[in-house]
Formats: sequence, C-alpha cells, structure tokens
Amino acid sequence: MTIHAGHPFPTEPDPVRRFRGRLGGAVALVTAGPPHDRAGLTVTSFLVAPGEDDAVVVLLDPDADLTERLLEHGRGVVQLLSWGERQLAEAFAGTAPAPGGPFRAAAFLDTPAGPRLASVTTWAEVAVVEHRDVGYSTLVVARIDDLVVGDDLDPLGHRRGRWVRLAPPDDVA
Repeated sequence: MTIHAGHPFPTEPDPVRRFRGRLGGAVALVTAGPPHDRAGLTVTSFLVAPGEDDAVVVLLDPDADLTERLLEHGRGVVQLLSWGERQLAEAFAGTAPAPGGPFRAAAFLDTPAGPRLASVTTWAEVAVVEHRDVGYSTLVVARIDDLVVGDDLDPLGHRRGRWVRLAPPDDVA
C-alpha cells in the first residue's frame, strides 16, 4: 500500500471527480478475506438497494487489494464508521501511515464474510452477485446476508475531500 503524497480529492480540472466530491455521505470500511489474507478500503461511493434481494452497490478501485480479495472470496463486510474512527479511515484509504498495516490499528473480529471492526454498531455481511467495470471503477453488487443496524450516535461523513460529522439519524434520540 502506498501513502499518497497529495490530497485524495485535490482541486483539479476533472469535473466528474469534483461533482462526486460534492455528493458526500457516510463513510464505510469494506473488508474481505480470511485472517491470513485480509484487505480493506475506506469507501464513500456506495448505496443500499432494498428489495426482494437487498443489496449493497459499491464502486471500488480495480487495482485495490480489497477488490481482488472481495471478488476472489465472494464475501465481505460493509461497516459504517464513526467520527472517532477518522484516523482508521485514513489508514485504510492509504492516506495515513499504518505501521504493520491498517488491521493492526484497531480490534477486528473474524466472521465468515471477513474481518469486522469490533467497535462498529452498524454493519452488513455481503455476498458478491455481480461485478463489472464502470468508468475507472469496478462496480460490485453484493447481496446482504446478515445485517445489524445499531445506534450511530456520531457518524463519519466525507464531503469535498474532508471528513465531516454527520447528524445522527432521527431514529436515534
């Protein structure tokens, strides 16, 4: 993994990247792989598609270790991060140092779908049902196999290249 010298969303002439940066949203850590072959990536380009087959749709860097592990093993964990996990988000994004690797920066639980951050309150175990290249990304559609929705009292967001504190959902009072 490389620590990027610059900002992940620098001021640049590419209007599509600038447009995407203005959307903002919750920050997820997507992880996959068995204990001896783990990978993870901080992701904001994702959505949840409810329906008969509830799914998570996510855009991933095709060159990321996570993309390889997720497609190889077919399962993963999508977990929502909190404001206090900003440094962990940076480590998994490759924008902050992580001596020994980002999985050593926090406690993780091994699940059949992959590693899950022990501190998260909201997470989904998913199974890949399809993937394809879209633009410069790999679009992955994954069925939700198991889901826990906990209290997100201090959710982490990302907008225009910066971490933002999101308001807690209305169902948390």
